[in-house]
Amino acid sequence: MCGIVGTWGQTARMDDGIRRAVGRMRHRGPDDSGFWTDDESAIAFGHARLSVLDLSAAGHQPMHSACEQWVIVFNGEIYNHLLLRDRLGDKAPTWRGHSDTETLLACFAAWGVDETLKSLHGMFAFALWNRHTRTLVLARDRFGEKPLYYGYLGSAFAFSSELKAMRELPGFAGAIDRGALALFLRHNYVPAPYSIFHNISKLPPGSYFELSEKAARRRELPTPQPYWSALKVAKYGIEKPLDFESDTGAIVALEELLTDAVRAQLLSDVPLGAFLSGGVDSSTVVALMQATASHPVKTFSIGFHESEYDEAKHARAIARHLGTDHTEHYVSPADALAKIPGLPHIYDEPFSDSSQIPTCLVAQLARQHVTVSLSGDGGDELFGGYNRYFIAARHWRALERIPKALRILSAQIILARSPAFWDQFHAKVERIVPRSFRLASPGNSLHKGARVLAAGSGMALYRGLVSHWEPVELVMDGPEPDTTLSGESLPLPGLIESMMALDAISYLPDDILVKVDRAAMAVGLETRVPLLDHRVFEFAWRLPMRYKVRNGTGKWLLRQLLYKYVPRSLVDRPKMGFGVPIGSWLRGPLREWAEELLDEARLRREGFLKAEPIRHKWAEHLSGKRDWQYHLWDVLMFQAWLEHQRS
Repeated sequence: MCGIVGTWGQTARMDDGIRRAVGRMRHRGPDDSGFWTDDESAIAFGHARLSVLDLSAAGHQPMHSACEQWVIVFNGEIYNHLLLRDRLGDKAPTWRGHSDTETLLACFAAWGVDETLKSLHGMFAFALWNRHTRTLVLARDRFGEKPLYYGYLGSAFAFSSELKAMRELPGFAGAIDRGALALFLRHNYVPAPYSIFHNISKLPPGSYFELSEKAARRRELPTPQPYWSALKVAKYGIEKPLDFESDTGAIVALEELLTDAVRAQLLSDVPLGAFLSGGVDSSTVVALMQATASHPVKTFSIGFHESEYDEAKHARAIARHLGTDHTEHYVSPADALAKIPGLPHIYDEPFSDSSQIPTCLVAQLARQHVTVSLSGDGGDELFGGYNRYFIAARHWRALERIPKALRILSAQIILARSPAFWDQFHAKVERIVPRSFRLASPGNSLHKGARVLAAGSGMALYRGLVSHWEPVELVMDGPEPDTTLSGESLPLPGLIESMMALDAISYLPDDILVKVDRAAMAVGLETRVPLLDHRVFEFAWRLPMRYKVRNGTGKWLLRQLLYKYVPRSLVDRPKMGFGVPIGSWLRGPLREWAEELLDEARLRREGFLKAEPIRHKWAEHLSGKRDWQYHLWDVLMFQAWLEHQRS
């Protein structure tokens, strides 16, 4: 894992900026740094290295190909790079070392960019300079495990792994994109291709582009080209499902494929372990790791003294059964609260998935013992594990029975009056309403329900369920851009399949993988995700739905595989989120911090967010009438990020 940065257009002015940018990313690459410039072409690369494969100087970057045509800065791991060396055959150069970066360069020289990308098993983001044609290629892995930002800073093109590095380059304006802010407040993350800053984009997962010298001079940006599409894989998988003679055959097929993916990701020249939460996904990964290893695998978990948030006891039981070398740490409120001030620096742009806090803590724990940690992320999106899939499908089946015109009319009547009106109305009739139907804040509940009523499709309903704020109510002069989530449907049959695919192309890369990458890289820890081996993803989408959801339970096939290694009694329990008690903290130890960030005069002065709805929810939350922790955390993370930008 590493940090990469580069510019094309003004090396004389950019050289010092590149060095500062690399310095800002030393957490991503604490072991080595490197720089390369070509004054004639006005191009400069910088690299911060976390040494994982080939710890010698032969792995130093920026790296040149043996033929001297290509120069690369690379972040990530190519798990099949030794197989690619074999495949190169007589086209292989005389190898200088055993790094995957050197393998990549040889593949580019032999096969070109497109064929090489399609041959890779791994996670990566890289910039590749062709000295003969004077073209620059940027590329990102299939799922977006590794980040890559890019854009023009004045007349120079620039790219980097993190925005904090780009801020060090001359010409960085830092103007906040209010449309991206609107997207953040809906989703709790800024989805690709947007970033929080104007004119800075994220390269979408599974894509690359080639920037020519002519286009760079004109400050043009080519359209990213997909070399792999999760949505196309999903569509193909549904059209061409696998057929097994028995359930056992399906279990064996998954076991063979996932074992191969896990084994490939154990390649490392440094200590390696795994996160273990005690859930199905991480337990399956650890079970296959331990079955493959000749020694106890190092596993890590954190616990909370609040029982409703504590999974450590479950992880401990599974670790004991599998025989891993397990380390756990029980987190005090002080430990967790101490992480919060540093979140804007770690996450670089507004990000408010509150499980970022325990993720940072478990990464910090693991880094004290290993340099690489495997993770169980991806199982819910691949095998139908989220409860919201079933909730949305159930609601839509009920709503479909009501004529659409009647639903829309009912929604319009409700939305025509403010939440305060419905609160007052409810108070007048409360005495004649059965206690079980009384609501703490009926106005907001009715408005949210009305938006669901008005949904024109199951996917529109799902969008409402996964949305936080309605940005138009909150952001000043911030029209919300269209995204994949804006559409009414995807080209897939079945609502559950559509929801899973949507999460795979939005929530997974822009929330889950961002959360893990930034938390781990902040402490110089590389994370790997075996369930996101693209072969596993392609296999999962060819499974008929009965292998994912059966008897109302998701991840059926993954569970059957895990039962071969771990007793059901250690696994079968209600799903827990990887969360922290943000709601109670906001009423307690975080109250003063939050009050300062949510100050009405401050909000009006800054001019990004409307104060009234924020102050209303804040007052309701403090009174205990409603739990607005997720909405408030969105605003607080933006406010904290904004304050950090000005420091």
